[in-house]
Amino acid sequence: MITFYRFFNLRVIEMVHKYIAMLVLLVTSNALLSCKSNIAKKEPQSFEQLPDHQNGLVDTATFAAGCFWCVEAQFKTLDGVQQVISGYAGGETKDPSYSQVSTGNTGHAEVINVLYDPKKITFDTLLEAFFIAHDPTRLNRQGNDIGTQYRSAIFVHDQEQLEKVNFYLKKMKEERLYDRPIVTEINPFTTFYKA
Repeated sequence: MITFYRFFNLRVIEMVHKYIAMLVLLVTSNALLSCKSNIAKKEPQSFEQLPDHQNGLVDTATFAAGCFWCVEAQFKTLDGVQQVISGYAGGETKDPSYSQVSTGNTGHAEVINVLYDPKKITFDTLLEAFFIAHDPTRLNRQGNDIGTQYRSAIFVHDQEQLEKVNFYLKKMKEERLYDRPIVTEINPFTTFYKA
């Protein structure tokens, strides 16, 4: 009788081990597949379609610097900034919700659209505020916020902004302002979705 229970227990243990191994395999393969879909490379974006400059009384700058609510509050204090709107840009999902973007699967970054009077505040000053507001050397992370939706990025609206961004990035690298490389993405502005 003891031999039967011992044999039975060994069979149960063996089955449990196989079940656990299969479960681990399924979870791992599912995680790899979902990671693979998140890592899919986007088509390179062209800056050629951007206008030379903005022509309005109010210009727009779009920045991604981590959690948009934190950055929004900082930019609202700047004289010449008329409005700061939190939202999403840079992804594939149309009209995403906060919960969708929070998964990191939409490709969007949390951004702020800064509407400003170029006669009162320059894009150069906004760039300075952007680099002060966050750590541009942290890839997909700001503070406790981790994920591609918290990446550092500038979505340029015109050729003039693109030239200034490239100039300042080059200068900051030459002067070695940071101990680590700057990972800020530069992308042409396409679509903004309000949060």
